[in-house]
This record gives sequence, structure tokens and C-alpha cells, in this order.
Amino acid sequence: MGKIKIIKGDITKLSCDAIVNAANSSLLGGGGVDGAIHRGAGPLLLAECRTLGGCRTGQTKITKSYNLPSRFVIHTVGPVYFEHTPSDAEALLTSCYENSLNLAKEKGLKTIAFPLISAGVYGYPQSDAIKVAIETMKLHQNDFDEITLVLFGEREFEIAKEDYPEFL
Repeated sequence: MGKIKIIKGDITKLSCDAIVNAANSSLLGGGGVDGAIHRGAGPLLLAECRTLGGCRTGQTKITKSYNLPSRFVIHTVGPVYFEHTPSDAEALLTSCYENSLNLAKEKGLKTIAFPLISAGVYGYPQSDAIKVAIETMKLHQNDFDEITLVLFGEREFEIAKEDYPEFL
């Protein structure tokens, strides 16, 4: 059975098969984790993303990782929370994790790391976003050696420590 881990840190520093980018629909970079991944990967990531034709909410695309220590970047577009009903937002967020994990499995990848998708400027409540992430990861943990949820901020890490101490 694969291992699920929750860590506090910088996803761009992880050496794993794939890191997931919480991208916007253009895939051309932005703020938060998206901007950090594009800065870390260098200009060739942007050049490859320009060839992909964007990405719809809940869907995924994969690229090389260029100057990052991971092998690939899986880009997924999370929902802007207040643009949807809570149940639709949850379904879209779940599909971000599901589709990322399914794409990684198709590619034969064994280690994958996620940021907390949609819980920054997209406004998804952090504790709810953590629950969607972990519960979806649990359904796929037998397909991977390790699935990591990488939390950047202290607040979301404290929530995760309280709700999922078994994964720290």
C-alpha cells in the first residue's frame, strides 16, 4: 500500500516523478504555486504550455519539468469557489485530484506531489480543500509508492495537523 504524506514546504524543491501545478486555464503562468513552478522550471515550460491550448477546470495536462527536480509537471485548473455551488465546486476540485492521479498512473509514475488546489486566491475553504485532497488520495494510494500533499502556509498546515495527524 502506498504512503500518503502531508508536509509543509515548497513543492518546487521536491524530487519526485511529478508535481502538480494549480494552474489557471491559460496554463501560461500566474501567481502563487503556478508562478513559483513557472519561475523554477524556466522559460521552456512556458514555451511547452503555449502548445497545449489551455485547460478546462477539473482537467489536466502534462509537461516536462525542465529546471525543476521533479520529472514532470501535471497542470490542473481548480474551481474558483464562489463561481459554483458548493457541491459543483467540490466535484470540480475532486476531478482535479482524480484526473491528475489517473494521468500519473497512465504514465507509470509512482511518486506525485500536490499543492492545496483552489485554496488560495480561488477562495476554496482550506479545511474543505484538504478533505477533498486527502479523501481522493486515499482512493488511489495503492497505485503509487507515495502521494504527498505539500502545504505552503502555516494556517493550512495547522488544519491538516488537526484533521489528519496520521499523515504527518
